[in-house]
Amino acid sequence: MTQRAIILLCLALVLAGAGCGGKRRSPATTSKVTKAYLPPPAPRSGHPDEATLEEIIRGQPILPAEIGRISDRMLTEGSVLNERTLALLEIVLTKSLNGAPTEVRHRLLRNLGIIHYHQKKYHLARQELQQANELFPRDGRTHFYLARLAAHQGNIYQRQGLSKKAQGQYNLAANEMELAQKLEPSNDFYRQDLQKILEIERSNTYIPKR
Repeated sequence: MTQRAIILLCLALVLAGAGCGGKRRSPATTSKVTKAYLPPPAPRSGHPDEATLEEIIRGQPILPAEIGRISDRMLTEGSVLNERTLALLEIVLTKSLNGAPTEVRHRLLRNLGIIHYHQKKYHLARQELQQANELFPRDGRTHFYLARLAAHQGNIYQRQGLSKKAQGQYNLAANEMELAQKLEPSNDFYRQDLQKILEIERSNTYIPKR
């Protein structure tokens, strides 16, 4: 092999990573990059305020008045909350009742009653709404849900054949609806026809065994 050929061969070996007649060079050691662990995305909350409720349950301090405002916003008439959100809100409101000032307590009780109404815990709902009404009788939302509870109870009596008792509850529902409308005349939700309320409650009526 000519000297020129040997030189060209050596150059090729050098470019390939080995010396001419020498040992092959070790490839450069690259630093191993460990990817940071990313937790899975949190499930989407059922309501924009649900994350706030979770923080409160974990111990975040918050004034009862602010909890009243949050629960008012979440329980706007016509809104539909899932069971988990209602349960979180129930925990927060129950905890907030302890030591809440009188001017806030009626709102917390009312909203707790609304939650129990939606959870079909009608006896609890009635107690809490009546307590709220005693503390502040000029709240349209309290009277609206007392009307719904009276309509619900009237339907139960009607199905049990207790027409007189049923009519008494229907009259009570009409009075409560009238109060709600007078206290909040700009609220279209409170101007619903009583017959419509009765129909809604009829579909929710549970008849206990006698």
